[in-house]
Amino acid sequence: MTDKKNLRLIDANLNRLREGIRVVEDIFRYVYDNKEISSKLKELRHLSRLENYKEILETRDIKNDVLRESIKSEQNRADLYSILIANFKRAQESARVLEEFCKLISIKESENFKYIRYELYNLEIVLTKITSNSK
Repeated sequence: MTDKKNLRLIDANLNRLREGIRVVEDIFRYVYDNKEISSKLKELRHLSRLENYKEILETRDIKNDVLRESIKSEQNRADLYSILIANFKRAQESARVLEEFCKLISIKESENFKYIRYELYNLEIVLTKITSNSK
């Protein structure tokens, strides 16, 4: 396996990835009533799991997270579109970190996160078009 610091980083990024996808998924489920896109996002969220979850969870250390406090840009959103973009970027960036760090664990897992990242890039284009048409 890999050391505890790397697992802690993986845990934080798994959370960030799933949270970002969930926000976008819920917007397309409840605001836009789009079953196809929300189902695709749900599928990606469910793909973002690792087999050694218990081992990863044991490394979680929220109390000692040096950047736990929110910064101003995280606290302000102008509209629904800004929420979508912020959460797409959060998910994409986390998928990239997971792709890199999972190379220490498993090439298969790394490729899974690469797939998720590219699917999120594609969905961002589609969803940006949908939201701009509904403004």
